[in-house]
Amino acid sequence: MVEGSCCCGAVRFKITALPSMMGTCHCSRCRKVGASTFVVVRGADFTLLSGCREIVAYEPEQGYRYSRCFCGICGTALGEILSDSESFPVNANTLDGDPGVRNRFHEFVADKPDWYHIADDAKQFDGHPAKS
Repeated sequence: MVEGSCCCGAVRFKITALPSMMGTCHCSRCRKVGASTFVVVRGADFTLLSGCREIVAYEPEQGYRYSRCFCGICGTALGEILSDSESFPVNANTLDGDPGVRNRFHEFVADKPDWYHIADDAKQFDGHPAKS
């Protein structure tokens, strides 16, 4: 089990099983909302412990799948923690412990800013891994 939280601690959650994977997205949308590295968790393994009323969702524009959730108090990007999907992404930076998985891939590397250097050996894809 690993717990997670926002910066101010208002939003707290737990994940009772290892995430299925970790990845890093370099698209401008993920970079701007501060949620580039994420873990994918099963909805059945995710429990929101506190802060439901503090969560604000930024709905996706056309062409994007996930809305983005934030703490309305401190602004921490949380991922898609209000999803009712079978599995969904959670911002890895919100995890308070080791999730037990490591970065498997980098997606949208074609959109990566020049100033960022990828420093691991994870696979790289110009777009989504399934479509590249």
